[in-house]
Amino acid sequence: MLNIDPRLIVALDKPTISDAQNVVDTLGDAVSFYKIGLQLLPIGGMQLAASLKAAGKQVFLDYKLHDIPATVEKATRSITGAGCDLLTVHAEPAVMRAAAAGRDNSDLKILGVTVMTCYDDAMLEEMGYAHKARDLVFRRVEQALEAGIDGVVASAQEAGEIRQRFGGDFLIVTPGIRPAGADVGDQKRVATPASALADGATHLVVGRPIHGAPDPAQAARDIVAEMSTHPA
Repeated sequence: MLNIDPRLIVALDKPTISDAQNVVDTLGDAVSFYKIGLQLLPIGGMQLAASLKAAGKQVFLDYKLHDIPATVEKATRSITGAGCDLLTVHAEPAVMRAAAAGRDNSDLKILGVTVMTCYDDAMLEEMGYAHKARDLVFRRVEQALEAGIDGVVASAQEAGEIRQRFGGDFLIVTPGIRPAGADVGDQKRVATPASALADGATHLVVGRPIHGAPDPAQAARDIVAEMSTHPA
């Protein structure tokens, strides 16, 4: 049995709390870190987070907070009471500064969402952005560091250059991870576990390739085995 790798975060992107808990139960000791997103927030996401923490798991709250700074600061302060490990906010300077203030002296790590992996250059142009995805990512990383938060969410395709440009003292959490040969689904910018770590990612977010597999626990172990070729 391979050791659990805390760099692997399993996304609990399920329609109900019961479905999410079934994933956790099925994976058992194969996984120690879980992501809870907006889909579960209004139907008990914070209660699930508390349950996972009580069971000794780590929790990533992928809520992508985005509001006026005062509200983001208050929301972040409320979230710190759950004792979770990671929280996302949109990588806008005022939003990131507010989240950094709201976490006070807690251990909560704040991540800025640069450009979501479902967006490509054409979609950003449609949304009115002058920057291409790659350029916008680097600008937002720079702003995240200036705001004093702990890291960013970015695709593996940008991770290597982020490391080269900005150094190594911050987190890069990479979604859109697919084992070799897996269906890419709705993700535009994807990578394998080994290539993402080699390019500078510190944590990998994996969802469907694990909980959609015939044997989810074995799928998780297979990914951990691939990750082990790139020690932390």
